[in-house]
Formats: sequence, C-alpha cells, structure tokens
Amino acid sequence: MDENRLMEFVQKFVGDLGATIAAGGVVLGDRLGLYRGLTAGPSSPEELAERTGTAPRYVEEWLRGQAAGGYVTYDPASGRYSLTEEQAFALTDPDGPVFAPGAFQLALGALRAQQRIEAAFRSGEGLGWHQHDEDVFAGCERFFRPGYSANLVTAWLPALDGVEEKLRGGVRVADVGCGHGASTALMAAAYPASVFTGSDLHADSVDQARKRVADAGLDSRARFEVAGAQSFTGGPYELVTTFDALHDMGDPLGAARHVRSQLAADGTWMIVEPAAGDSVEANLNPVGRVYYSFSAFLCVPNALSQEGGYSLGAQAGEEPIRRLATDAGFTRFRRAAETPFNIVYEVRP
Repeated sequence: MDENRLMEFVQKFVGDLGATIAAGGVVLGDRLGLYRGLTAGPSSPEELAERTGTAPRYVEEWLRGQAAGGYVTYDPASGRYSLTEEQAFALTDPDGPVFAPGAFQLALGALRAQQRIEAAFRSGEGLGWHQHDEDVFAGCERFFRPGYSANLVTAWLPALDGVEEKLRGGVRVADVGCGHGASTALMAAAYPASVFTGSDLHADSVDQARKRVADAGLDSRARFEVAGAQSFTGGPYELVTTFDALHDMGDPLGAARHVRSQLAADGTWMIVEPAAGDSVEANLNPVGRVYYSFSAFLCVPNALSQEGGYSLGAQAGEEPIRRLATDAGFTRFRRAAETPFNIVYEVRP
C-alpha cells in the first residue's frame, strides 16, 4: 500500500465528512437568518446573535465552522465575521441566479430516507417522490429555480426555433412535471399573451404551485392539474416543457409518446435535463458526483416506484434522450442550449 496515496484519500474523506455535517449548518444559516444578518457588516458572535434573535454561544460555534469551510470570512485582528460579496451573492438571495442553501436543503431532505433507500437497494423496489421528507419538495424548487431564473427566459426559450415569437403572440403551453411551478410562473410572467398549464403527479406540489401563481397575480394565465406525464390533458399545445423531470419517470417512452399526441403539428417539446456526458467516465467530475448521488436517493427510486420499470437516472446523457424522442415519433432533435448544470434539447414532430 502506498502511504502517500492513503493519506490523499484520508484527506478527501475528511473534506467530505466536514462538508456532510456542514450541510446542516448552511440550512441553519438560511433558516435562522444568520447569513442575512451578516450582510449588515462585520459582526461578533454576540452582535449577530442579537441581530437574529439567537443564542450567542451557538452562533459563535456556527461562525467558526462556517469560516473553516470558507462560507464566512473571519478577521483575526477584530474577531469579527463577515461575508464577501461573492459569499453573500450565493447565500442570501433565494431569487438570485445562485442559491446554495436550497441545494443543501434538498440534500438533507433526501438523506432522511436513508433507511428506506437501504431497504430499496436490497429489494429492488422503488420509493415514490411523495414518500420523501417535505424538505425534498421545497429544496428541489429552491435548488433548480435559480438556474431557471437566470436562463429560462433570457437564453433557453430564445434558443428554440421560433418559440419566443409564438409565446409573445399568444399560445398554449404545457409544463409537465412542474413541481412547485417555478418554471411555469417564470414563463407566465414573461409572456402575458400566452396561457400555461402545469401538471405534476404530486398533489401537494400542485397545491403549492397554485398558491405561488395566485400570490404573484398570475393565476389568470397559469393553471395546474394533478396528472402524470402520460395523462396530462388540454392539447394541442404549441409548446410542451419538462424541466429536470423526464429522468424521474418510470415510463419515459410513454411520456414522450403522450407529449407527441398533445403537441400541435408545428409545436416544440423543450426538454431540460441535468448536464451529463454519454459515458460514465465523462461524468466522473464534481457535477456528475452531485447528480449521481441525488439520483440514487431520489430519481432512480421514484422511477422504479412507477409503472414501466424504466429508470434513466439523472446522468442519462444525450443519446438516451434522443432515442426516446425518436422512438416516440419525433423527427427532429437538437441540443439547443446548455449551462454547467443543465442541457436543453429541442424536439420537434
């Protein structure tokens, strides 16, 4: 055994262990307003505790751990803690293009199913989305919404052939697997002449989506139904969208065929999926690690809980998606846009 290689692995393990337990600290910092409290300026633990209505000794230990992990900045001369502009950008704005606490909320929520996932590994059975902790649903929306906010209206929809012009003129759109409706609401706000129908199998998420659009004053042009990707109604649609959802489905081919049946003759299906290469080795990187790990706890179990017995997983890559589209009767398929976390495919009849 090579002792140097062993120590390299031990260092990796220590880093991962610290990151794992620190995930709880990030969620605490968000929920207790500790990160936002630091935007007032450099603070001692006592000052931050006073500002946020928390206990100083707990805050002191939290700040030390956050500083050790690089999430908070410490000044030894003054004994105060602060956030850099970049730290504040990623930690304090849930509506911004990057929001780290949402990702950690999703991860912690997924890990609460550890024992049931262990049982599923042994039995091969699935675990439905609705069987997970509430933080999975809220965290998922908070994890993906920043990317949608930053890219959907400004880059992804304009990258589709002729779609933005149709949206401005007024068309009917189906957002399949909409979750809490973040993507639906973003499109409805940007294109007031069009009408949007979101659908999802998870009834509680649909309830949340309805509340969100009502609160935003968008309920006159955005409605929601509890329905799966193989049963949503209301077509023909000029645009059908699926955001980070196709790989979660137990029968993605059935979903693709149903989308085809609900799409207008000159319509477009926009598929947004996690960024992935077409081979395992292409995904052996930090982003692939995140998605493979989430997939083992969320995506694969959910797909295996449904009829169809099919599971793409979050790192399926482009070719399996292309084959699904082709097998469902679509004739045109292209990669329209991408970010470090997502790939956008344009699919046409």
